Amino acid sequence: MGLQVPALNNQDAAGKVEVNEAVFGRDYNETLIHQIVTRFMAGRRAGTKAQKTRSEVSGGGMKPWRQKGTGRARSGSTRSPIWRTGGVAFAAKPRNYEQKLNKKMFRAGIRSILSELLRQDRLVVANDILPTSPKTKDFVDKLKGLNARRILIVVDTIDQNLALASRNIPYIEVVEANNLNPVLLVSAEKVVATSGALKKIEEHLA
Repeated sequence: MGLQVPALNNQDAAGKVEVNEAVFGRDYNETLIHQIVTRFMAGRRAGTKAQKTRSEVSGGGMKPWRQKGTGRARSGSTRSPIWRTGGVAFAAKPRNYEQKLNKKMFRAGIRSILSELLRQDRLVVANDILPTSPKTKDFVDKLKGLNARRILIVVDTIDQNLALASRNIPYIEVVEANNLNPVLLVSAEKVVATSGALKKIEEHLA
């Protein structure tokens, strides 16, 4: 027998959805979760910072003044890092911050996060929470029973009503089941998923 995810406004047995224990019954692996979260956040860094070295700045073709006799410190080029218009000593260059992590470890980490969310009663299933109109007010009224400051809604497909109704709510994140990532799951106080989204997650992670 598999595990059961409680329904949003129905805590009896009939209001629960049975899920695969191989996906939602894993042990909490803090080290692995930290690794996949760090890897995901590192991969989102732009890495486009760039500064010029002394070989890239303009000027410096001639010695500013003669070596001796002026009373000033000797200097050979205006491109030197100690000059105001000179290059940067250890200039930042564009780089890639991505970290290597195989798919098996990533999926194991997602399974561990989902399992811990279920144990902490932070994962619920709700099919009637999806808005039937693009009005934000109507959608907020449906979420009042959650009493959470940060909510993640996982659906199998984002329709136009959901996209329009949720885009102006600062504490709501909406994601399709195929695009689930560890940062969204870890940062959410409550995760609300449709039964269709749970099936997609099971198919992907089982």
